[in-house]
Amino acid sequence: MRVVRAGAAAGLLWAALPLCAQAPTTAAALYEQLRSVGLDATAVYHIRDADLDIPGAHVSFTDGQIAFTQAVGGQVTGAFFAGEGEVLVVPPNRAERASLGLFTGAAVLEEKFFSAYLRFNGNTREQLKPFLRSSGNGSDFAARWNEMAKNLAEGDALRLLLTASRDLPVQDSSKPSLGAVSDHFLHARMQGAKLGVFDLFYDSWLPEPVSVGKLSEAGGASYYDQWLSFVPRRQEAVADAGFEAARISKVRIRAEVAPPREFRSNTELTLQAAANGERCLLFELSRALRVEQVEVNGKPVEFLHNPSLEGSQLARRGNDLVAVIFPRPLIAGETLNLRFVYHGEVLSEAGSGLLWVGARGTWYPNLGFVDADFDLQFHYPEGWTLVATGIPAPAEREMGIVTQDPAMTQVARWVTERKIPVAGFNLGKYAKASARAGDVLVESYAASGVERSFPRMPMQVTPVPGEPGTAAVQFPPAVSPARNAQAVADQAAEALAAYARQFGPYPYGTLSLTQMPGSLSQGWPGLVFLSSYAFLTPEERVQLRLEPVSATMSAQVAAHEVAHQWWGDLMGWHSYRDQWLFEALANYCSLLLLERRDPAAFRMVMERYRDDLLRKSKDGAPLSEAGPVTLGLRLSSSRFPEGYIAISYGRGTWLFHMLRTMINEAATGGDARQAAEEEPFVRVLRSLRQEMEGKSVTTARLLHAFEEELPPSLRYDGKQSLAWFLDGWVNGKAVPGLQLKGVRIVRGANRATVSGALEQKDAPADLVTSVPIYAIVPDQPPQWVGRVFVDGAESSFRLTAPVNTRRIVLDPEGTVLAQPR
Repeated sequence: MRVVRAGAAAGLLWAALPLCAQAPTTAAALYEQLRSVGLDATAVYHIRDADLDIPGAHVSFTDGQIAFTQAVGGQVTGAFFAGEGEVLVVPPNRAERASLGLFTGAAVLEEKFFSAYLRFNGNTREQLKPFLRSSGNGSDFAARWNEMAKNLAEGDALRLLLTASRDLPVQDSSKPSLGAVSDHFLHARMQGAKLGVFDLFYDSWLPEPVSVGKLSEAGGASYYDQWLSFVPRRQEAVADAGFEAARISKVRIRAEVAPPREFRSNTELTLQAAANGERCLLFELSRALRVEQVEVNGKPVEFLHNPSLEGSQLARRGNDLVAVIFPRPLIAGETLNLRFVYHGEVLSEAGSGLLWVGARGTWYPNLGFVDADFDLQFHYPEGWTLVATGIPAPAEREMGIVTQDPAMTQVARWVTERKIPVAGFNLGKYAKASARAGDVLVESYAASGVERSFPRMPMQVTPVPGEPGTAAVQFPPAVSPARNAQAVADQAAEALAAYARQFGPYPYGTLSLTQMPGSLSQGWPGLVFLSSYAFLTPEERVQLRLEPVSATMSAQVAAHEVAHQWWGDLMGWHSYRDQWLFEALANYCSLLLLERRDPAAFRMVMERYRDDLLRKSKDGAPLSEAGPVTLGLRLSSSRFPEGYIAISYGRGTWLFHMLRTMINEAATGGDARQAAEEEPFVRVLRSLRQEMEGKSVTTARLLHAFEEELPPSLRYDGKQSLAWFLDGWVNGKAVPGLQLKGVRIVRGANRATVSGALEQKDAPADLVTSVPIYAIVPDQPPQWVGRVFVDGAESSFRLTAPVNTRRIVLDPEGTVLAQPR
């Protein structure tokens, strides 16, 4: 940082700043001021050669004017700058440099800006103090930009409320305050010279404090393109999952469901404080629900129910928010009981007795995915079937129903057998079918019809023989998922039994699969929302004219969601960068069942995933350029709206396929398919499940599990490490082209020696790929002779092959994600 002596004049100028306004006494008043605060006409300055050092970023105000916002609760929380400035952010690794380059065309963010709106807590104003001088037209400047500043204030108001709420009057002084944790927040929305309006965030409470992004539109939809997100280098040693103020250990819900839309709930949370000093917690809850009351330890407390805001840091949490204000600062380790009373239209009706409950986690207040015990009881009317997370339990009557509605004649209670990260329920007019997988009961619930938006089967028009000009019109039978409910139950039971043999016992007491409108499915512990498409018979898929690959994928959905019971529910992901593990692994497990039943169909699906990655967008870039799997939901952007599905599912599935075939071939001399339970690949996953169940898993931890079984032939540079796979394939995005060059075959008495080079194109210079080589011999299938590491553009090799080898080929089984040859 540049050192400037402020001098006496600057000190007197700073002393002239306005005195703090009277502090608000309620959170509502405090929030209202934070979300609408304007500029202070008496706090406008000329600023020159000022540097604002933020961990991981640097902002310079070269020359211009700056107006600070009015004080809120005794603190100045923002400023507006106009003039000339520059921001510099250097991404810490190749993946983030590539992400930045995708949106800006440069690997380093070095952008001049003409204006910037700042929101902050802490000492940001003090950092700028030495660079401020009096300004002659302060009132005009403040008047010009005041309305814009007030409009932008709302975006960060909730985040700043977390800080400012600590100064609210204490209503309960029975326990002393022990001080708060470190809290540093800054948001700069800048008008760049070339990049337009974009955001720079630093938030010390986030796992990755530094982020840069921009709100964009494409195809009529809005996206928040996150260009960068990372931990500053000087904080890497202490980086963890981010700040956690509290953790929920038990959820008790007593709800009333009135189809087709109304939902009313009385939800109790048992919560443990994890930090000292916090006065405000943000709970996720749908904006479609209206909170009537919140109690803490039996006493009503203040709360604010506020929708998340596009482009704000909080919006990335994915749900709407309820801010609960505690009567005194929390003390780490203490237990509190919270009660929320709320109602609203959280359900959606899709026709044919099908309801849609909404996105995961939004129907009850929560602090994100944290393992807890759930006790769920529902009242609902006759004629409907309700299925929820957990196992059925006797209903409790002591709380009564939430309202005394006589139509709520049915009651059902569900209790979880173990702590789970998230709970759900579904309601419909279902027919039920059941099957068993050992001692586990598998039940399938399907409606007699499909949603209104479901595609209609085409009519069949055929000429009448002997009657020219006439035709017979045949209407196919209506789609009825209930007719296929038994087949779905049987498929799910078969998958469950297979996974239990491979990965260990099924984690929950029962498994229920309920029909859900739309093309997407969703897994919860012990409960699966299964797309209507999954309930189609093979004949119905033909009648709907689903092309073969799509029809095959639809048939695998039940097995995919069952696999999530192990990968995603029993174990979770550590951060968004690890979420791909469980989507891809659940997908690959379902495809392994397909491979053993129909190898040709398996290869067809894998080829589709590869072709999707190579498919070009409107601007000519292949979909693989959206980024590596470790970007998670960041992959879906204005540049690549379909990026998350294609990369997390498609490329992720290929990564597991590459791992499996490498591990299995090296251990068995080329036979990648053995008895499923005996495969080295499966053995590693079974061991991982035993060690990590109930915990969160990182990408590095999963690869370490495979490293422990890594045979010598797969040790690049002689190291028992998959660092080359992590760097080039997991954190990379290449789909290389591979081909053989200069192959020579020298035959000896009993064996042949083959040599040559392996060329790798359309890939980074340091990409390392393990490629299987096979020998072609007369009247026999291709014979595996070994693997070659191609490092960069070209690598030579020398292998031993059968004496009657006619030629060699690379990867005839298609086990490496590469361009088609």
